[in-house]
Amino acid sequence: MTSAVHEQRQALGLRLRELRRDAGLTGRALAKLANWPESKISKLEYGKQTPTEEDLRSWCDYTNRSDQLPDLIASLRNIESAYMEWRRALGLGTRRKQKALSRSERVASQLRSYQPVVIPGLLQTPAYAEVVLARMIRFYGIPNDLDEGVAARIERQQILHQGKRKFSFVIAEQTLRTTVGSDSVMVGQLEHLLAVMSLPRLVVGIVPERAALEGPSINSFVMYDNRLVRVETVSAELTINQPREIALYGKLFALLSEQAHYGESGRALIRKAITARGEPIG
Repeated sequence: MTSAVHEQRQALGLRLRELRRDAGLTGRALAKLANWPESKISKLEYGKQTPTEEDLRSWCDYTNRSDQLPDLIASLRNIESAYMEWRRALGLGTRRKQKALSRSERVASQLRSYQPVVIPGLLQTPAYAEVVLARMIRFYGIPNDLDEGVAARIERQQILHQGKRKFSFVIAEQTLRTTVGSDSVMVGQLEHLLAVMSLPRLVVGIVPERAALEGPSINSFVMYDNRLVRVETVSAELTINQPREIALYGKLFALLSEQAHYGESGRALIRKAITARGEPIG
């Protein structure tokens, strides 16, 4: 759980504690009214446990503050959306997730993305995307809508050619070496990467595999302006909106960008990876 989620839960707990005190109730008295263990009151008020919507309704009923219920539920839903398990995020298939990502991309004026192992979705070929999404479907045991998911991911890429948005992609050299599918799929993907590097408003940097570690260990992440960061872990996608946490990701992206190779230097790393797969190029 991120510190942003924990802080939101603590803030919600503080509001609950204020409502209880304003109603002149002790924690023991409220627990008795609600037929809860006393420890539950403490856990909720200090952000150690996330309340359910039914908990909030009971709290407002017993403190005579039903007028506060809509705001409390809105706060709870914001906490829940900040930590989204992949099985839940992908519960209705991969296509729906791609559409949600597309909406986030279209409201951003600048997108910054870091990937340590896999080529970013906006830069993937259909063959590469098919292998990546098929793997996710198998791993998480979600509905198989592979064809629709791949089509939606490729459709997302239209945004690279539209509007005035700026895109900055920093990828580790390992992404060029990690085999996704087969050598044939990889060569096609790497050649596509060479092609998209020439697009206006798009910058691709590659961090060499022997670059020094300048920051903490890193998961993949995407920054939408300075408003939102999405971080991928094995079990969940984290949505970060706390300004000071966003600033840390901005600092990390800047460090990675300084280490990355761009232009002809970056293309040389890609050509090297293609040649290593038995496909010499001119």
